[in-house]
Amino acid sequence: MNPSIQATTILCVRRKNKVAIGSDGQVTLGDTVIKHGAKKIRRLYNEKILAGFAGSSADSFALFSRFEAKLEQFHGNLSRAAVELAKDWRTDRSLRHLEAVMIVADEKNTFLISGTGDLIEPDDGIVGIGSGGAYALAAARALDKDTELSASEIGQEASQIAARICIYTNESISIEEL
Repeated sequence: MNPSIQATTILCVRRKNKVAIGSDGQVTLGDTVIKHGAKKIRRLYNEKILAGFAGSSADSFALFSRFEAKLEQFHGNLSRAAVELAKDWRTDRSLRHLEAVMIVADEKNTFLISGTGDLIEPDDGIVGIGSGGAYALAAARALDKDTELSASEIGQEASQIAARICIYTNESISIEEL
């Protein structure tokens, strides 16, 4: 039996003309933490687009590479690149077997992209993925409703809350903001 890599909380928060994606740094293999400070967020296309991933690391790096190519092909048009990646991911033989989920965002749009062909734009600009994603999402929505915190502050606090609940999430949170 191959132990699966389970890890992560990725959270995207859009608020007051800012967007932030945060992630924890933990990577586990089976029941062992093998890394505490993994970087799961990337700045793409001249640092105008943020992308975060949950799932197999090797698969995620393959998707980042493919997504960057789509961004170049469509001159940084996030919506078009996301649609084309989702189509390819669903139909391409080699991509179909990748086990990962991505959140991508620019100044105007946020998308969740999965290998099942899902391309989802959240209604409220807040989306979470990974083993702690639902916990972070719930905390972020509450903070968005009842505080004056910025997008990055909500991302930080909500991710810390998820880390206190999810065993596959640690408190080594990194945030990128546009």
